Amino acid sequence: MRFKDKVVIVTGGASGIGKRLKERFEEEGAHVCVFDILPNDFFQGTLSNQKMMDAFIKKVLSKYDHVDVLINNAPPVMQGIKEGSYEGFNHALLVGISAPFYLSQQLMDHFALGASIINITSTRDAMSMEESESYAAAKGGLMALTHAMAISLARRVRVNAIAPGWIDTKNEEHSAADRLQQPVGRIGTCDDVCELAMFLASDAAGFITGEEIVLDGGMSRLMVYHGEHGWTFQSEEE
Repeated sequence: MRFKDKVVIVTGGASGIGKRLKERFEEEGAHVCVFDILPNDFFQGTLSNQKMMDAFIKKVLSKYDHVDVLINNAPPVMQGIKEGSYEGFNHALLVGISAPFYLSQQLMDHFALGASIINITSTRDAMSMEESESYAAAKGGLMALTHAMAISLARRVRVNAIAPGWIDTKNEEHSAADRLQQPVGRIGTCDDVCELAMFLASDAAGFITGEEIVLDGGMSRLMVYHGEHGWTFQSEEE
């Protein structure tokens, strides 16, 4: 019961990684407040709307007088440069960067001493696939926000980021190739993210702030060349 009676906020907490974070923190005694566009047991709304965030904060503080952990997990939309819209790109930045900044700012005077902010970024903040510009930009911005807030909130709140790689959020079956291409030999799970998040939120990580920890089974360390280790590249020009 590491988090008995601690107050934890999880954005995007109604599905996937966020839902599992909610469950795991509750299992360890925390009071978890979820903000999600999907139905949930605390607050339904969109992080692109400032008034909804204000209403959420008011509800949290009316029920609890402080916050111990804020996990900015809600994912931005992924739109590419070829077909993405200006509005869609800006929406991704609102959800992925502006909302974590605003929630942190508005809760600044209500964080308990030694509180923790954990931003869920992505390995896509350093490496990309085609047509992922809005998501990559939002995650890259969130990483920069992480180390900036770690300095601004120093000596009161620790701020860190987790950058997941391929995480199976639906307990799907995967081929041997999918599993074995990962240096650790398997796909990541929501519990992998939870274990790291709970460590970063705990006193055991009291000397860690301003960091982004990559959680991808070593995949971003794997050098890939055409024709080696079973990897092939098919060019459209061929």
